Amino acid sequence: MLIREKMETIKFSPAEKEVVDYLLRYPEVLDQKTMQEIAAETYTQPSTLIRIAKKLGFDGWVECKKAYQEEHDYLTRNFVNIDANLPFEASDSIMTISNKMASLGQSTIEDTLSLIHHDTLQQAKQMLLKAKHIQIFANNANMLIPQDFALKMNRIKHHTAVSTIKGEDVYTAYTCPEGTCAILISYTGESYAMKQIANILKSEGIPTIGITSIGDNYLSRVVDCYLPITTREKLYSKIGNFTINLSIIYLLDVLYAVVFAENYEKNLSHLIRIGKIADKRKTSSDIMQEDNGV
Repeated sequence: MLIREKMETIKFSPAEKEVVDYLLRYPEVLDQKTMQEIAAETYTQPSTLIRIAKKLGFDGWVECKKAYQEEHDYLTRNFVNIDANLPFEASDSIMTISNKMASLGQSTIEDTLSLIHHDTLQQAKQMLLKAKHIQIFANNANMLIPQDFALKMNRIKHHTAVSTIKGEDVYTAYTCPEGTCAILISYTGESYAMKQIANILKSEGIPTIGITSIGDNYLSRVVDCYLPITTREKLYSKIGNFTINLSIIYLLDVLYAVVFAENYEKNLSHLIRIGKIADKRKTSSDIMQEDNGV
């Protein structure tokens, strides 16, 4: 749940409600206001802001203010001229739809990139490099997306599997071999199945990377490393999971790329050597033509 959503649903005292209403109306000016100034403008006390922060799940006002500002900044950048749920209209021509889908894709990539932080990405990279086995769990809607990631990782000798048989996730979670790192993918981060799997993995001592929406959800709290994806779509009032899917694909591509780059020359030489043996495709295109001298 987003901080803004918590502000709108949690029960506050009358004094606290005055401050919350102020925060909801003027999120863009918070970086210019001290706690004392906000209290003065809302005819409350600085201690009121501290109580609000704690009700929202933060240790103090400074932490709460920073997180709320970051959330506001995220929600107001990118996707300015396009709706992630309804990116095109019934009256649009096929070329207009093509252009709008391209714009949607570009906005999604930029949006996801803005959510990547160096230290968290570095942590995920080290977890994957250290792992003897990588096990991926995903909800039904996201089940097919990690298959390409698994294929690429396996080709550079990082054994990766995707749990695809419904009902077997629990067994798989309980039987992960020693040295496993698990990746859990869920847009809401709140489904019963994903909660159950995350809890099992935690009890078994399996390190976890969570790919899920921004805000406070169960998966983001319980995993060892949290990688947020673009969070613009409703659950079902939409044309398709365009931004969710692309955001996950991009993030998995980034994870593969940073792992690959750790042993760049070795991995590239390995792929080329095996490709010469395994890839028997023919092409008449000069662009696709391989250099036999490589």
